[in-house]
Amino acid sequence: MALPPQPNSARNLRNLPQINERIRFPKIRVVDTDGAQLGILTPAEALRIAEEKELDLVLVSDKADPPVCRIMDYGKYKFEQEKRAREARKKQHNVEVKEVKMRYKIDEHDYQVRVNQAQRFLKAGDKVKATITFRGREIQHTDLAQQLLMRLASDLKELGEVQQAPKKEGRNMMMMLGPKKAGS
Repeated sequence: MALPPQPNSARNLRNLPQINERIRFPKIRVVDTDGAQLGILTPAEALRIAEEKELDLVLVSDKADPPVCRIMDYGKYKFEQEKRAREARKKQHNVEVKEVKMRYKIDEHDYQVRVNQAQRFLKAGDKVKATITFRGREIQHTDLAQQLLMRLASDLKELGEVQQAPKKEGRNMMMMLGPKKAGS
């Protein structure tokens, strides 16, 4: 039977942010709330200054020599960091693969509908998988299907580029298009 983790174990202390009494360096460089350097002090002296201002002493960089600490409101600092992380996650776009299906005997209007769908997907930054399905003896006309896929690629050349050339897989022929890079 495993014991619950102890609150003072070394592993738990490593995960906690280094603020106030948790800062364990003989000397630290201290920066004030307005960015002014207060010099190199002991953590006890810096903590006394922070407590006089009713703020926290936060380790900013332990890689520097001596380590850099800043006097600030830790709750506000943590909130700002979480807010920045949320904004960064919001701006991320997960690329999805959207599929456009058709037959090699597609009518012109239906073809234009598929082109418009593919344009919308590429503008949104998603990849497009164009698939042509064969039924029965239609499988003999792979050359016509390949021509149709190449026509689709040329109609979408402003927005996308072919990432996988048309290839036959069973009763389907497919091609993959990806959004064009900004520099292309």
